[in-house]
Order: sequence, then structure tokens, then C-alpha cells
Amino acid sequence: MAQKSDKTNHEIKLISWNVNGLRACYTKGFADFFAKADADLFAIQETKMQPEQLEEALKFEGYERYMNSADRKGYSGTLVYAKKKPLNVTYDIEGDDSREGRVITLEYPDFYFVTAYVPNSKEGLVRLPFRMEWEEALKKHLQALDQKKPVIYTGDLNVAHEEIDIKNPKTNHMNAGFSDEERQKFTQLLAAGFNDTYRTLYPEKVEYSWWSYRFHARENNAGWRIDYFVVSNRLMKAVKDSIIHGEVQGSDHCPVELDLSI
Repeated sequence: MAQKSDKTNHEIKLISWNVNGLRACYTKGFADFFAKADADLFAIQETKMQPEQLEEALKFEGYERYMNSADRKGYSGTLVYAKKKPLNVTYDIEGDDSREGRVITLEYPDFYFVTAYVPNSKEGLVRLPFRMEWEEALKKHLQALDQKKPVIYTGDLNVAHEEIDIKNPKTNHMNAGFSDEERQKFTQLLAAGFNDTYRTLYPEKVEYSWWSYRFHARENNAGWRIDYFVVSNRLMKAVKDSIIHGEVQGSDHCPVELDLSI
């Protein structure tokens, strides 16, 4: 008689949200969504905070906090709230000396969890060369981790990958976030052994995760899908759902969610 395995699957809920300033978002209902989400890991991009500004109201009971702040005040920054303490935490990536607080990597027994706030290429693509180098360094980081155990990569990746991921592809072509170079970099990342969970599950679904504050963009749903959960190919079988919470206000981005059974 075959021995029964005592290894059971664990349901894991992950959230990622570019809050466009955590303290500002807190005044617009952040804590309510955080409590309702009850995520195992909650990744935040664009905190626009220094560690000493993480007030008591933002220290949620039952969660460890891991913060990476930019040297420049009120700019960039990432943060992860974790119910379970990781085996290891690292900040930033090799090859990036910008000190902009863009990456946090948490190691768990079954996977690595990486959150990133990918640099914006800016108007006129003035920062595109820096971004291309940064993305190459990020890809190397993810590939190195992937050789050890599966990777979950999430955040504001600042690129609408395909035309379906943006409301007005023709008029936005070669704008920051929809340049050929940025889109190609994302294609190359996926080709290196990773999977865009949302687009894999929903190849024809049209939903967005970011809307400009101008021209009533959110009201008219003239948005971009630039917030992602990307996983190692071999982890895709564990993915139960990849969700865009377009109904959640508080930032120019909305939260995205990944549900796994590991």
C-alpha cells in the first residue's frame, strides 16, 4: 500500500499596489482595503517615505515590515508587509547603484518573492537608457534566483506589454511605458522562463491597473495595465487566479492580486 504524503497545499494570497504615496493613500482608505484583503504578502510601490515616517498607523498587527527607501526624500520606495517571517531579505539588485529603493527580495522555503518599482522612462524617453540597463540587471537577478527555487515577481513594471494592455495604443506608441524597447524587454523576460499570470489566464480580457489623473481617464476607463504578477514557468500550475481590483480607489493605480496553492 502506497504511503500517504503528509504534504498539503497551502493557499497563499498576494497583493501588490502602487499607492503613489503611502501616507496620502492611507487617508483615502488604504487601511480598509489592507484589512479586507488579509493578504499573506502585501507589496507596495512608490511609498515616497523614509523609514522614520512609517507611523504607528502603518504598522499593522500580525505583519513584519520590510522597507526600501530612496535616498531622495518623497520619491520612489518599496515596502512589503509579510505575515510570515522570510528566511532572508535582500534590498536592491546588483548593477543598480541609483539608491532609489526599487527592489525588495524575500526568500521563503518554496519560492522567492520579489517586488519592484521599475523606473519610468519619463517624457521624451530621457531615462530609457538607464531603464534598459536596470531591466537587464533585474532579469539577471530573477534568473539567478530562479535557478535555486521558483520566483514570484510583482510590482509596477511601468510597461503595457501588448496593445490589449492599453486603451489607446496608436496615440501612445513610443510614449514612456509603451515604447518598442520597453515592451521588448518584457518579452525577453518572459522568454527567460517567466509567465505573465493575468494574460496567461485571461488572453483576451481587457482590464487596466493605472489611469492618468488627467482628462477624466479613470472615469472613462482610458487606462494601462502596467502592474503585474509574473511567476517562474513551473509555478504557473500553482496559480489559482490573477485579479485586477479596478474598483479600489486611493491611488492612480489599483491593487493586483495573485492566488496560489503551493
